[in-house]
Amino acid sequence: MPRCVTAHPSPRCPACRLPARWCICSAYRPTSCPLAIDVLMHYCEVHRPSSTGHLIKRLLPAAGLHIGGGGRPLDRSTIVRPDRELWILHPHGEPPPDDARAEQVQVLLIDGSWKQASDLLRSLSGWGRTVSLPMSGTSRFHLRTQQGAHQFSTIEALLFLLARFGLGEVHAKLTLQFELHVYAGLLARGKRTEARQYLLASPVRAALPDLVAKLDPGRS
Repeated sequence: MPRCVTAHPSPRCPACRLPARWCICSAYRPTSCPLAIDVLMHYCEVHRPSSTGHLIKRLLPAAGLHIGGGGRPLDRSTIVRPDRELWILHPHGEPPPDDARAEQVQVLLIDGSWKQASDLLRSLSGWGRTVSLPMSGTSRFHLRTQQGAHQFSTIEALLFLLARFGLGEVHAKLTLQFELHVYAGLLARGKRTEARQYLLASPVRAALPDLVAKLDPGRS
């Protein structure tokens, strides 16, 4: 079984997984969503503070979080919700049906690198409908180098789906929390210049001015 080598600087907040100096838990606002959401996370992502799969679970407590990869068996009956149609979000899928309603759908998001996601997708063969969404623009996930054009983090893929269903309020709440996650992550990595540049186009600056000042007191 392949090993994951991940640094674990201490002390870290056990919830947001950031060093305590840049903890952002005070700004978390859990919410609910009519869309049923589950995350299938590759085991190599479990201890990575940058993982947006963990962020989804914190912000949407009703979401399911499941670990796969490395030969770990997956039990369909413990993941798939019988009262909903399962959509597995992946770029190699088909367009979603126009008449689908959020209340009727369960989405399974795959959290991992491009190769890890492809491996996990193979383990889901026959589970449900593999769906691809048109996703345009540039990723705001600046905590990792994206592997290609028009590739987005797990939570950004969810944001596109929320927009597709017209769930504007949930979309706005998750966008703010995602942007805060990236901003604080840049500061925690010592990338203060990049964090300040990121903030210029982020809703975090206006929505959470006191927390911004606390995280980066020297910002002018």
